Amino acid sequence: MSSVLAKTLPNLTKLEQLDGNNYKRWSQKLLMFFEQLEIDYVLFSDPHTHVKETPAATSVENTSPVVSVVKSNEEAIKKFEKANKTVRCQLLSNMTDSLFDLFMVVGKWLEFQMVDGKPIMEQVHVYENLCADVVNEGMKLDDIFVANVLLEKFPPSWSNYWNHLKHKKKDLSLQELVGHMRTEEANRLKDKPVSLSLNTSVVAVKANLVESGGPSNFEKFKGKGKAKVGASKNQGPSKKNGPGKHTKPVAKIPKPKGPIVCYMCGKTGHKAYQY
Repeated sequence: MSSVLAKTLPNLTKLEQLDGNNYKRWSQKLLMFFEQLEIDYVLFSDPHTHVKETPAATSVENTSPVVSVVKSNEEAIKKFEKANKTVRCQLLSNMTDSLFDLFMVVGKWLEFQMVDGKPIMEQVHVYENLCADVVNEGMKLDDIFVANVLLEKFPPSWSNYWNHLKHKKKDLSLQELVGHMRTEEANRLKDKPVSLSLNTSVVAVKANLVESGGPSNFEKFKGKGKAKVGASKNQGPSKKNGPGKHTKPVAKIPKPKGPIVCYMCGKTGHKAYQY
């Protein structure tokens, strides 16, 4: 049995759940529990603080320390992740249901981020619904604060407009900010067909340049001529022997020397068909 299990751990079944009014007493009891489990370090440190620096491997002899450091770092990361999971589970399971629901909706609200490629107003409506969920859980939100949070959620393509609103406009309400965003999106949609037509004309010009810069008729003709020359070397004359047929050299029959002898009787002076 491990030393952790051998220790006397506090009984968390009698721990009063966090309801928003008893945080100090609740946090101290949980902290003592985490200290006895020796996992309280995840509350006060980051994962990278438990990772050792890997020495540079300059030779074969120096590779073994590198491997050992990498293995120890992997073990430290796994240990931290396991301890962090245990702490998170205990914190969430010892909250009241209403506070747990509030924690979840606030997390979604804070993690929301607008992206390029989607209509801005649709994403604004999603943000407004997340704000409504937070308010429905009993948390009060200031209107100007909600607008400033939305301002920080702008996608990268809206960085210039973000700078404009950040420096030119002060204390915008959510309704005013949404109105400015709706106008800006409408203006961008009006300019979009013009940019698309310009892009189309640029593509057409590039296509014409590619066609004009391609092989000329002379080069095409030269290519065909080379193909014909190669074919004539391999195939021979096409008029006499037909296209695609290879010609073979014909052996010449030597003429006999002296008088012709009949192969039927062996006499000279006549041929076999005259016999």
